[in-house]
Amino acid sequence: MKEYGTQRSTVKPLELELTETKVFVNSDIVQVNEPGTDEQPGFTGYEFTLTEYEKDEYIKLQAEKNESLGKQVTDTQVALTEVYEMILV
Repeated sequence: MKEYGTQRSTVKPLELELTETKVFVNSDIVQVNEPGTDEQPGFTGYEFTLTEYEKDEYIKLQAEKNESLGKQVTDTQVALTEVYEMILV
């Protein structure tokens, strides 16, 4: 993983961009409208955080997130079942 920090673009970036070997994740996308000054022109565009992953690395990361979410769903279901049983008693 390579974190490129805050980037700017005049074109709104996609949240996820795929190539044959890389995955680029653009997060925290905000529109920027800065007025110019006498010394410097203004900027109208987008600011975002850019992170690059190797494709296999990104797939593994997503699999780990899915596993974690699956565990959270199971824990929630168990908790809801316990609450339901308490209501019936």
